Amino acid sequence: MGKIKIEINNLTRKKIILGFLKKVAEQILSLNKLGIKNLKKFSELSVAVVGDKEMIKLNKKHRNRNYTTDVLAFDYGLQFGGQGEIIICLDQAKRQAKELNNVLKEELSILLVHGMLHLAGYDDKTKKDFNKMLKKQKEVWQKIIL
Repeated sequence: MGKIKIEINNLTRKKIILGFLKKVAEQILSLNKLGIKNLKKFSELSVAVVGDKEMIKLNKKHRNRNYTTDVLAFDYGLQFGGQGEIIICLDQAKRQAKELNNVLKEELSILLVHGMLHLAGYDDKTKKDFNKMLKKQKEVWQKIIL
């Protein structure tokens, strides 16, 4: 497939600058040698930034968990023309940024990396898989220029 179309949407009422997320996504897609080539199967990548309320609804609907989470990733596969979607919770990102002493921009981009790794086939359900994904996340994150 050719160049991947990237769409970034802020579905919250809070003002945030989203241009950097598109740049981060483009950088991740250009990192072929990091073992995340599976992202090349996508023709479109949609990133939505939502609030707690919406994230709780999505988490309950898709994962049967009635609480907020930081990021969800959906691979709609080739039957939908190779679409991938990442949903990032702004409220949770703000809490995590504060907790981890990160700038919000950093936290949002870390969550984008995490979501894109899920789309590339990484999983974090077991401790072993979580650690493998975290290692890859750090490796990718170190290559990103904000």
